Amino acid sequence: MAGSCARTEILVGKLGLSQLAESHVLIAGLGGVGGACAESLCRAGIGELTLVDFDTIAKTDLNRQLIALHSTLGQSKVEVLSKRLRDINPDTVINEENIFIDRQKAEEIAKDNDLSFIADCIDAIAYKTVLIDACNRSGMPIISSMGAGGRLDPAKVIISRMDKTENCALAREIRKQLRSIKGSLIFPVVHSTENQIKALPHEAVNETEFAPAGRPRAVNGAISYMPNIFGLMMAGYIIQTILKS
Repeated sequence: MAGSCARTEILVGKLGLSQLAESHVLIAGLGGVGGACAESLCRAGIGELTLVDFDTIAKTDLNRQLIALHSTLGQSKVEVLSKRLRDINPDTVINEENIFIDRQKAEEIAKDNDLSFIADCIDAIAYKTVLIDACNRSGMPIISSMGAGGRLDPAKVIISRMDKTENCALAREIRKQLRSIKGSLIFPVVHSTENQIKALPHEAVNETEFAPAGRPRAVNGAISYMPNIFGLMMAGYIIQTILKS
């Protein structure tokens, strides 16, 4: 990977490349946000990535997810993204976890001393909250993605502390959930300050072979670039944090 890291080395130097190569980042959720985040981390030379998701690629993913192609429909997101990343950077160790993150798994992740950082790109509110809280209690560095759906303006996407977000319904709900368990709100999130475009009515989230049923959810519109911007910003934050450590 030496040649392909030449441009990165100009920015971060040999020491920076070494710091990235020695880091291990877990990406939870491999949709539009998580896929872009994982690929950017891989291209930057992160030494080890753990990819966690239980889902398969669907037609509704085609408008925004890097791994969503007609040739990959129905395939495991973890497996497709792993293959793509190994083709980009064979030096990066890729761990595949085709599982659902429940409370027990969240606690295990938060206590994994081998990890350098967590990128939370989970959609389900309850389990997103569980992972965030577990990491905050253990001191595991985490950055979380808030709602990328229902937005069009890329200039309104920012990184802030959770307690400083605005115009984000998902962030409001996560704050409510965290306050109910006396969880910390002092951690970084990517969110949009743009007023959200109205979603479709709430639909039931049915139980599957891999995941339990969830609370009814609204179906948000999504544009090609927005989830990817969220994921790239998350990767940028993680990389800069590692380089400053």
